[in-house]
Amino acid sequence: MSDSLFKTSKDLFLDVVDSNEYVQLDRVSVVYNALRESIKKPLKMILLYGKPGTGKSMMLHKLYRDLFEKQKVILYQTPIIDESEFLRSLAYDVYNHKVDGELNFTRFNELGLSYEFDTPPLVLLDEAQLYSPALMEKIRLISDSRKIKFIITLHKTEQEDLIAKEHFQTRIWESQQLFNATSSELKIYIQKKLLRSNSFDIANMFNDKNVKLIHRFTSGNYRDTNKLLYLLFDLYEWYEENRPSKISYTKISNKMIEMAAIQGGFLHV
Repeated sequence: MSDSLFKTSKDLFLDVVDSNEYVQLDRVSVVYNALRESIKKPLKMILLYGKPGTGKSMMLHKLYRDLFEKQKVILYQTPIIDESEFLRSLAYDVYNHKVDGELNFTRFNELGLSYEFDTPPLVLLDEAQLYSPALMEKIRLISDSRKIKFIITLHKTEQEDLIAKEHFQTRIWESQQLFNATSSELKIYIQKKLLRSNSFDIANMFNDKNVKLIHRFTSGNYRDTNKLLYLLFDLYEWYEENRPSKISYTKISNKMIEMAAIQGGFLHV
């Protein structure tokens, strides 16, 4: 077994958002395909929501990658908090109109009157819960004009006050929710990521008991699973370099999973 195999596997689970790392799972694919169909409809605003770590940002990146050659699509992965800066960015990215200095909402709407698109530009807004209520209201009003279509992501929380507001709900014509993975889905997720990099031997080391234990610690949350597996392979890499006789190359040790869980704060002793 190559000395770098555990490091290669570890790097697969870095906490990065890269559409090339998108893993196709049946239930996730249903949501993605529903979003693609929603884009074709005369909807003003589409909501993608779910708990942190369920793959919302990854799905937006995949949408952007799949659509940018077919229509005008803009992705704002980092919220632009300042209203004037947001409107200036939107004017430039959507209308290719550069504005120096302040740009207010009225002036932005006036700019939009000069532009017509066969297909409304699609703006993907990640982490929309970070925008102020005042700016979100402006975004909603822009969507009402049907000049620009928005897909926004929000965290699903215990108190979904932003989603629950009546003036917000009336402007969302469709919503899709992402969930944590089941134990069986998590096994497919882990093995697909490993097989994609030709880490066949490592993928075969996981069994149902391993994955159920990982699921117990992470509840199937993709971000937490990535963190736990990164730490797990980091441990394996250390043992391979320093105490190779202590590890098996045929199956993943539940003890090692527990050690990674303690290191990652998923298990307290």
